[in-house]
Amino acid sequence: MGLTGFGVFFLFFGMILFFDKALLAIGNILFVAGLSFVIGLERTFKFFFQRHKMKATGFFLGGVFVVLIGWPIVGVVLEVYGFFLLFRGFLKISLNLYPFLKSSRSQPLPR
Repeated sequence: MGLTGFGVFFLFFGMILFFDKALLAIGNILFVAGLSFVIGLERTFKFFFQRHKMKATGFFLGGVFVVLIGWPIVGVVLEVYGFFLLFRGFLKISLNLYPFLKSSRSQPLPR
């Protein structure tokens, strides 16, 4: 959990400091390493390389590669798009767990 947390911190800090490519690269490496330590190498590989997630994996890992070669803004845009494609199922579930995040139009307020 610590590696993943540090990865998110470095990614955020790298964006705050005008897309510093060194901090973003460190954040990407720590995030992917932390994810693989949390859920295991085999499950990480299975998660990223499922047939229906190949487009999302390509964008995410392509964004990591683009950041590593020195184009941080383009790389972060690719990563964010890939991240949302990868975790959109999880985001739907998490919104169902927290009903106060849903739109208030669908349900009237109690009296």
